[in-house]
Amino acid sequence: QVQLVESGGGLAQTGGSLRLSCAASGRTFRAYAMGWFRQTPGKEREVVATISWSGGTPYYTNSVKGRFTVSRDNAKNTLYLQMNSLKPEDTAVYYCAFRRGAYNSPTNRENDYDYWGQGTQVTVSS
Repeated sequence: QVQLVESGGGLAQTGGSLRLSCAASGRTFRAYAMGWFRQTPGKEREVVATISWSGGTPYYTNSVKGRFTVSRDNAKNTLYLQMNSLKPEDTAVYYCAFRRGAYNSPTNRENDYDYWGQGTQVTVSS
């Protein structure tokens, strides 16, 4: 059974930092690209960052470039998202997801990801 469990969300002030973690099980974590997505009420889920199975070629949506860093520890089966210089517009539920297909390159398309975590709420106060 494939499981992804996010943690690390919470309340932060503008300019603050949070680090999200995503613990994976039930699949050979090191063989799969991963993604972080986020969603706010009334809006579609959007990609935040992606990373290849080897940890290379990170991708960031424009609004988080220079502030967020995606990384992974394949020995610990864990994906991370370090979020610095947080802004109120970063407020959302954040999800991690497995890219469909081993050794496929990451994409920014939601439909290319087949397993999702339950999400963790990030709230940034102004």
